[in-house]
Amino acid sequence: MQTESVFVGHRVPWNKGKLTGQKPSLKLREIWAIRTRLQMTSNLRGLAMFNLAIDSKLRACDLTWLQIQDARHGSRVASRATIMQQKTQRPVQFEITEQTRESLEAWIEARRLKAGDFLFPSWLHTSPHLSTHQYARLVPRWIASIGRRMVPTRCAAQKLR
Repeated sequence: MQTESVFVGHRVPWNKGKLTGQKPSLKLREIWAIRTRLQMTSNLRGLAMFNLAIDSKLRACDLTWLQIQDARHGSRVASRATIMQQKTQRPVQFEITEQTRESLEAWIEARRLKAGDFLFPSWLHTSPHLSTHQYARLVPRWIASIGRRMVPTRCAAQKLR
């Protein structure tokens, strides 16, 4: 009986030297610094989106798909909302703090958004809502605005979860 010897070369693991697992979240003082920076620059959409991302802990795909009627009941933003998650197809309920409600109201009024509109419309006319890619470009800008460098291997767009 003849046996074949197979040469198995040394393989480097794909994750060698890479930080894997859960990404570190923002500290409370960093959250407040970003909020303050967005308020100082009068960035209504950024402030509303950041506040809602912090309150809801939604994935980027769910946050960008929110419509006005998901957060607003009648003429006021609700203190609680329930949506169906895209990934899990399960409902998730979250509180909307007073500060977030105020920033959402200011954003909705400034853009004159209606019940059937997406909460965060796209910058591009080809899409009705902000894409997850566009959202992923905003998060590092917010973090950089407070002087913290966002290392791609350590951070992700879902960092706000």
